[in-house]
Amino acid sequence: MTESDSAALTATAVPHSDVARAALLMVGSAFCFGSMAIAIRLASNPLHPFEIAFFRNVFGLVFTLPLVARAGPQLLRTQRLPMYFFRCVLGMISMLAAFWAIVHLPLAKAIALSYSTPLFVTIGAIFVLGEVVRARRWSAVIAGFIGVLLIVRPGLHGYSPAALVALLAALMSACVSISLKFLSRTETPDTIVIWTTLLWVPLSLPAALLFWQWPHGETWLFLVAAGLFGTSGHMCWMRALKIGDVSLLAPISFVQMPIVAVLAYFLFGEKLDRWTALGAVVIFAANVYITHREARLSRTHMREARAVAGGAEN
Repeated sequence: MTESDSAALTATAVPHSDVARAALLMVGSAFCFGSMAIAIRLASNPLHPFEIAFFRNVFGLVFTLPLVARAGPQLLRTQRLPMYFFRCVLGMISMLAAFWAIVHLPLAKAIALSYSTPLFVTIGAIFVLGEVVRARRWSAVIAGFIGVLLIVRPGLHGYSPAALVALLAALMSACVSISLKFLSRTETPDTIVIWTTLLWVPLSLPAALLFWQWPHGETWLFLVAAGLFGTSGHMCWMRALKIGDVSLLAPISFVQMPIVAVLAYFLFGEKLDRWTALGAVVIFAANVYITHREARLSRTHMREARAVAGGAEN
């Protein structure tokens, strides 16, 4: 998870005192998700990525239990369980594809391609949410996909079919993002995190059983770290988007890219190639514009709604 879902939330004005806290939470989220990617790669030496996904969810669930213990069973109360299930099925497809890409692609490339999710969200919003996307946002989407092509480079030296799996993960994550727009209207961030993690455990088991082998030694440490960082990143990210302006937070989440690139260089000897770096910058710029534009439109709609409500009261 990167800024993928941030494009799916409605931007709202927040008090200045909350801006710094939201920014720190988003930095924490980016660090956690980047660290989770490193833990996945470290665990992949003996284990298949589908099995790593299962254990990430098991340990992720363990780390959410303190939330339930503190808030009580009412935290699990929801009338949106079918929507949660639908979202989690899509999310599981995205997770399995993303974990597979992290293992089979250079880490920086896998993370860079994950940033294409908001591009798919913008397109999906037209068909699912009935949103109107005008020329400027379409131009940004096209520019973003040019960035994707710079990274993937189909038919050229350095092309890997594994990149298509990373794009599948981004596409499914976009579907999750759109569903989040509906859930976030009535559900709290902690409830979304807990139900998501709870459902992911059984959903990820069948794929893991196809490649099952018991972990040994330090592999357990990497799996626990993947669960801890994944759940912590999800919680920081949800809280940041709840209190902060998405147009500010989406660019901050991009720090995951340099974090992963640096760690991948020192741990695995992976160098960031110039095409991946250039494509990532283009995708980043497109995402910043799309997010900023959506935030402005959201504020405009809110002002219009308040004006209409005020006129009705008068």
